[in-house]
Amino acid sequence: MGKLKGKLIAEFELRSSGDLFHEMFSSKPHHVKHISPHHIQGCDLHEGQFGTQGSVISWNYAIDGKPCVAKEIVEVIDVENKTITFSVIEGDLTKEYKAFKLTIDIKPEGDTNLVKWTLDYEKLHGGIGEPIKILELAINITKDIEAHHLKA
Repeated sequence: MGKLKGKLIAEFELRSSGDLFHEMFSSKPHHVKHISPHHIQGCDLHEGQFGTQGSVISWNYAIDGKPCVAKEIVEVIDVENKTITFSVIEGDLTKEYKAFKLTIDIKPEGDTNLVKWTLDYEKLHGGIGEPIKILELAINITKDIEAHHLKA
């Protein structure tokens, strides 16, 4: 039986604007489906307003072509430090994880920015694997957003 609590982190360079990237997830997450349609099929607001802490949004996404959904509370939007944290409250991830948080941090690094995705989670039982596919999804969406901003 494996450990139930875990953390996965991916950090990499972002050549496009860190401010635009932060804005995309903090106040315009519903635009992600237009930039990364093969990964994100929808983002809907359930409570509050886009860009505000405490709002509730749901994502329709695909993992290996399989449609999935995640309903999340926006826990943190820190514009100054360019940090956003989402906590999953319903959906496919709750079938395997008791708790699941995604945090995005953007830090200036010379002429570029570093983007760090952190997944903090607690599995329902030891037979569940690590959420590597979710981390890969985050990386792929980041690459799509970067390419979109570099083209603009």
